[in-house]
Amino acid sequence: MATGRNVMRAIRVSEFGGPEVLKLLSDVLLPSPKENQVLIKVHACGVNPVETYIRSGTYARKPALPYTPGTDVAGVIEVVGERVTKFKKGDSVFTNGTITGGYAEYTVAAADTVFPLSDKLDFKQGAAIGIPYFTAYHALIQKGHAKAGETVLVHGASGGVGIAACQIARVYGLKVLGTAGTEEGMNIALRNGAHKMFNHREADYVDKIKEFVGGQGVDVIIEMLANVNLATDLKLLSPQGRVMIVGSRGPIEINPRDTMMKESSIIGVAIFSATKKLMHECEAALLAGIEAGWLKPVVGLEYPLEKAAEAHENLMNSSGALGKMVLLI
Repeated sequence: MATGRNVMRAIRVSEFGGPEVLKLLSDVLLPSPKENQVLIKVHACGVNPVETYIRSGTYARKPALPYTPGTDVAGVIEVVGERVTKFKKGDSVFTNGTITGGYAEYTVAAADTVFPLSDKLDFKQGAAIGIPYFTAYHALIQKGHAKAGETVLVHGASGGVGIAACQIARVYGLKVLGTAGTEEGMNIALRNGAHKMFNHREADYVDKIKEFVGGQGVDVIIEMLANVNLATDLKLLSPQGRVMIVGSRGPIEINPRDTMMKESSIIGVAIFSATKKLMHECEAALLAGIEAGWLKPVVGLEYPLEKAAEAHENLMNSSGALGKMVLLI
């Protein structure tokens, strides 16, 4: 192996449960890239809410135990597998899908999920692209069919997916409204594409949104916490409006009649379910966004690898996101 080592440090999960099941081991076997794969020396890895659901065992996709979490990695190509021609050792890259897990010093990824990292972005920003930007584009443009001139409401606009959705919606010509839980979060979203922000900790924030949009309603809602907001979302929609469910932490009771007069839609979104063709479209749009300069991830809290459990704890219990949480390796 070109690294001159055969073991590495990595987080391993041997049982589903709370953040404490994330264990840092220093003797994990260094993975080897097979055909059409690459080995990446990880500099940063994004921490996504979905990784906390998978770790807890409550998510539909359950990996075989033990496993290393993490999909969104940025780093440097260490080894290229057979038949890989688009990368060479030393290339700076980011990925939106590791095979061996990103909470580690090295990870293997399929070459078609790896992209060159522009020198406009650093490794931390590279690690904040994958799931957030692919999810936001998939939800807003591909599944939500958002059109220039429409109004979008982004719940949780100051988090990784939220900021991505604001940047994409703004550049695609939408009127962008958002919610966040702190003054700082609201300001971050305003600097990243939102036209108007509302504090979801205020009891009357929904009335304020209604007042702002008037009788028109909101065309598309990007919903990160459907178990809290979905019933209200349906009342905020315009005729033919769409709620895109990106995240939910449990069940909720809704009145289906709220969808009938408006002929509105509730659409679930999971980037893992997107077809290869849709992923290629996302990739083309997002790489163009990096090139054009509007795709600029905002990095929030940073943790060393050994504090992965603390990162998961804070992700679930924070008072409000401020950009994308990353592990630095």
